[in-house]
Amino acid sequence: MMPRLFIVAVATLLSGCIIPGVDPDPRIAQREAEAKAIGSACRYGVRSIEDCYSLNEGASKAQIFAGWKEMDEYMRENKIEGVKASAATSDPTETVLDGKNSKAIEPDKATEPKPKTPAKPTAKVAGKNPTASK
Repeated sequence: MMPRLFIVAVATLLSGCIIPGVDPDPRIAQREAEAKAIGSACRYGVRSIEDCYSLNEGASKAQIFAGWKEMDEYMRENKIEGVKASAATSDPTETVLDGKNSKAIEPDKATEPKPKTPAKPTAKVAGKNPTASK
């Protein structure tokens, strides 16, 4: 009788506890949420679902599709037009400031900065430090 009562008491006490390792991994939920966000962004960017799959090979296709479909329904209900995503990227440019005027140049045409000329040495009086004050 006592062992059964002990087992029932322990089971009752443990039923309210959170046992580590039993809950699902939070990283899985985070990856699914990111994949849904990718799908939503692809739909808003007027990108086909196939392009979205090929651009994001590491993400879950099912979650990308769920996000894409959810955003599609939302955009249709609220009559929202998508923004065309551009795949072309512009090359970076550098701005060179030479003190007088500035101009933008291509990175491969950038020149090395000119070395600074050393300042002229100041004359020292023998035995005296010109910077020291009395």
